[in-house]
Amino acid sequence: MTQIAPRSSPRLPASETAFHDELEAALAHANLPTLLAAVVQLTGDFTLLEGKFRPGTMRGAGDHDDAGLPPEPQAELRALAADLVLSHRRGELPEPPPLTPAQVVEVLGACLDQQIPAEQGGMLAEELGVLSRATPVIPAELRERVPEALVVGTGFSGLCAAIRLQEAGIPYTIIDKNPGVGGTWFENVYPGCGVDTPIHLYSFSFAQRPDWPRYFAKQSEVGGYLDDIAAAYGVQEKVEFGTELEKAEWQDAEGYWRVTLRHADGTTSVRGYPVVITAVGLLNRPAYPDLPGLDAFPGPVVHTSAWTPGLELAGKRVAVIGTGASAMQLVPAIAGLAAEVTVYQRSAQWIMPNPNTNREVESAKRFLMREFPGYQTWYRLRQAWNFGDRMHPMLRIDPQWPHQDRSINATNERHRVSLTRYIHEQLATRPELIDKCVPTYPPYGKRPLLDHGWFEALLREDVRLVDEGVSRIEGNRVVSASGQAREADVIVLATGFQTLNMLGPMEIRGRSGDTLREVWGPDDARAYLGMTVPDFPNLFILYGPNTNAGHGGSHVLSVEMQVRYVAQAIARMAAEGLDSIECRREVYEKYNDELDEALSGSIWTHPGMTTYYRNSKGRIVTNIPWSNAEYWRRTKVLDPGDFVERPRRG
Repeated sequence: MTQIAPRSSPRLPASETAFHDELEAALAHANLPTLLAAVVQLTGDFTLLEGKFRPGTMRGAGDHDDAGLPPEPQAELRALAADLVLSHRRGELPEPPPLTPAQVVEVLGACLDQQIPAEQGGMLAEELGVLSRATPVIPAELRERVPEALVVGTGFSGLCAAIRLQEAGIPYTIIDKNPGVGGTWFENVYPGCGVDTPIHLYSFSFAQRPDWPRYFAKQSEVGGYLDDIAAAYGVQEKVEFGTELEKAEWQDAEGYWRVTLRHADGTTSVRGYPVVITAVGLLNRPAYPDLPGLDAFPGPVVHTSAWTPGLELAGKRVAVIGTGASAMQLVPAIAGLAAEVTVYQRSAQWIMPNPNTNREVESAKRFLMREFPGYQTWYRLRQAWNFGDRMHPMLRIDPQWPHQDRSINATNERHRVSLTRYIHEQLATRPELIDKCVPTYPPYGKRPLLDHGWFEALLREDVRLVDEGVSRIEGNRVVSASGQAREADVIVLATGFQTLNMLGPMEIRGRSGDTLREVWGPDDARAYLGMTVPDFPNLFILYGPNTNAGHGGSHVLSVEMQVRYVAQAIARMAAEGLDSIECRREVYEKYNDELDEALSGSIWTHPGMTTYYRNSKGRIVTNIPWSNAEYWRRTKVLDPGDFVERPRRG
């Protein structure tokens, strides 16, 4: 089992001398901005942030390991760090007072040489662990009146809900349609599958792993982490696998959800649960294109999210339809294995370089994450800012910006220029590919993608990029929009998910008798804070409408915020003896009006591209317009005034 490290002291060394030698060797490879932050927290000495140890500004992507410092200050900082850790392990170092949110912002800003807004302090302090994110705990005398919850799904959202409900003393049942935990990380096993977010950030704040082998983990590594989490917290043994929520109907007189569950053997069962928590997310059901002739293709047709294990690609002509996130990972993984790969691209994608994309985490850095107090949490915090809210202003439209056709503000334009230069550099030996690969819409208008070897793959003689979509399939030929036909042995559909068909195909019927599908329509899901809907008491949606941080960050950050909010709601039901808690309609409508107004100023409304963020009427359904810190503020404490509360009867 993979070790999941809590926030506790590391193991004692066999001998201090041996540990010192290992420490010094590891510090020679330390990320110095991270090391400085950990040293300041360990000592409480803020003067270290100024003068010779202060990092310079990071240029370009990467971790900025040397902090831009000359060799002598680098050596001094490493020596200081070594002495401090040894003193700490001997118990000789006085415990400094906990950092305040303002101090967290100060330290992080200095170590990144950036101005970080003060309003980020609370969220960042929680992520660092110096501000409690404690789940409410139900007092023992109230345990008998705590309503039981049904949790649907065992991905990040479902496991987080189960763990936090367990800690709070809230009984739950958890189900999953698959035979194992992990959700999308159980289902997606296509070649090259992995994260596009740094894995030290794309993991639970309360269960950090110091020995991640890669900076951007592969599917098997993420799946293994979730397996270990489920086992370590006792969730695994409580999961009813092969069980799917087919129908949920609110029974108003009795105050519970009557749910119909479908099991792997085809049978159904009916149960009652006072609370239902859906944790199925956006990336749950594959989206299949409606292509004439696809059903008659003589070879294998496989969607990336429903990959056939053991699918033979060696020596085959493979047609990949789509150039989204899964294609960006798949194509480099199969190029050179297949006889040829033809990629069909309806629109070009902005692709971000990152030197860590395919790198393993050095053993020295894994040692520091295990043994140096605060090193891992500060490294994670740097990722939370750099890959998260730092990007948010870039996605807001500046109405005065004169070049709205290509960018939306001055910073967005600088990124457009930089990313265009990167494409030119990568494809310098094949200039005919450049026009095919440079998008015409502003950066970040669609989901940002990382370069996992995409351009390197396109340069291969056995990889062909067709810059148009597919119109139909004729026998074993794929016909593109212009009428050109190319033979294929295997078709891979990298066509994404039914992101707008939220909670499909569940039938969830509320107090009035209407279903969520009738309330939302086919593609216009809405919820208060992305979690609750009027007329659907005691129903909570995790990773629901308008909770996707399209500007960046980690899905796991917002899930932890949502789960705390849901736990507060259930704890209130127990404390106040409530039968149900239901979002007020006026609160729901005011929130969604505010949300739509904020979204109207975001890059995702730009007319220059299509995106799965928008529905058929152009409304943005998946993304949140606010920063992660603002969503944290809105969800931190449940306001009972936002809800209609019905006391328990009988």
